[in-house]
Amino acid sequence: MTRQYFGTDGIRGEVGKFPIVPDFVMRLGYAAGQVLAKSADAHGKPTVLIGKDTRVSGYLLEAALEAGFSAAGVDVMLCGPMPTPAIAYLTRALRLSAGVVISASHNPYHDNGIKFFSANGDKLDDAVELQIEAALAEPMSCVDSAHLGKAKRLDDATGRYIEFCKSTFPNHLNLHGLKVVVDCAHGAAYHIAPHVFHELGAEVVAIGVHPNGKNINDKVGATSPQALIEKVKEEGADLGIALDGDADRLQLVDRSGRLFNGDELLYLIAMARKRAGETVQGVVGTLMTNLAVEKALFAEGIEFQRAKVGDRYVLEQLKEKGWVLGGEGSGHLICLDKHTTGDGIVAALQVLSAMKQTNKTLEQLLEKVKLFPQTLVNVRYQKGYEWQSDERMKNAVKLAEKELNGAGRVLIRASGTEPLLRVMVETKDGAVAMSAAKSIADLVPTA
Repeated sequence: MTRQYFGTDGIRGEVGKFPIVPDFVMRLGYAAGQVLAKSADAHGKPTVLIGKDTRVSGYLLEAALEAGFSAAGVDVMLCGPMPTPAIAYLTRALRLSAGVVISASHNPYHDNGIKFFSANGDKLDDAVELQIEAALAEPMSCVDSAHLGKAKRLDDATGRYIEFCKSTFPNHLNLHGLKVVVDCAHGAAYHIAPHVFHELGAEVVAIGVHPNGKNINDKVGATSPQALIEKVKEEGADLGIALDGDADRLQLVDRSGRLFNGDELLYLIAMARKRAGETVQGVVGTLMTNLAVEKALFAEGIEFQRAKVGDRYVLEQLKEKGWVLGGEGSGHLICLDKHTTGDGIVAALQVLSAMKQTNKTLEQLLEKVKLFPQTLVNVRYQKGYEWQSDERMKNAVKLAEKELNGAGRVLIRASGTEPLLRVMVETKDGAVAMSAAKSIADLVPTA
């Protein structure tokens, strides 16, 4: 059964346009509350933790969700601006029924979204999301006054999460002698990430830590790393750490200003585990993970599995395989032995641990990986075009793959939100990649 509202990462859209409107969000809280209430044990009411990033619309949506949960007889804990992975951790640590994050991650401030975590700190199963959607189709009601949900604030959420992040860094190591620039994207980690690295001993220069409700991800953070690159050079820092608006993504910059993406960092973390004597059976990436990373892992005897794009699908593959490491080039990095979900701060600490244990720079740790050029051509296609059955397209792909002769790959995937076909060719020679991608893209009937 197809989900009507839930996408790969919750429900997301522009504030003021359906479904990100107060009425729907209140009904969403009520529907989710009903589903939770049915599965509640005998120990009392279910309790839900609600966190948010720094968007001005967070106040509106938080109030709407709280009203909906209360009407369903569900108690609410409010923790204010908190990273998405912090909600996953706190939900599990406090033995709550579920966690809710109000955030549109790396999107601009006028977007917002709602995503849920289970009691275990995982993203909700498809089956539970379908139950919530089924409840949404029913009229909203309200429990009697004696059974309404209550709300209270979780005052020590920030301190709890800072200590959790620090606990994922080896006890025998510290960050003394390191100068780091931390870019919090004016987002949910603005009052958390700088403290984590400082308390572990680093000299911290913080940017993107002055949210005003409208500047989240605006020319700062993991999706706009230029501000970080410039600040690292200006300060003569050893490292730059860029998070996105809800702090589940990570990009790193070395002292020369070179940017390192999630693909490279995933390889680095895997190799650090292997170097430490741990068994690293396999790593999960996505369809877009750079081929050079796959080949480098294979050369080290480490299996590599590609999932669909989206950290939700990476997590599914990890659980299916029984592996612990996975991620995306965007910087969603998952270490299941440290956390249940992708966490930018925790991932950064795994990289810093590797640097400290080896006394090597990022460049030195990644000397065996030279990313292949990836050429991506987006084509807006005519309505009704079925590219999977286009024989000319199939033949063009076969010809391109023959020319690459095993030293590259071709990937074609349709956008999930608009009529766009994405043609990606990856090989060591950028000119060859561009020529092959264009030859395939030119066959698409354009709108």
